[in-house]
Amino acid sequence: MAENPESSQTKGRGELRPRHSVRLPGFIADQPVGLGDAIKRAISLAGIQPCAGCVQRAHRLNSWLAFTGRQR
Repeated sequence: MAENPESSQTKGRGELRPRHSVRLPGFIADQPVGLGDAIKRAISLAGIQPCAGCVQRAHRLNSWLAFTGRQR
């Protein structure tokens, strides 16, 4: 199965675009929030300190899925 070339390619300034995006109007601000960042926030609210593995996991999850607020 061929992958959409635009979905995983880099955009301006070397940032990776997430392969998938989920629209959650009302819950997310104008900027997209990656899945890794959402998990990182939830874990830090629970009082768990992030480690180096957590940073790598967050980066990979952010490149896979992002939550957006509005359709553009």
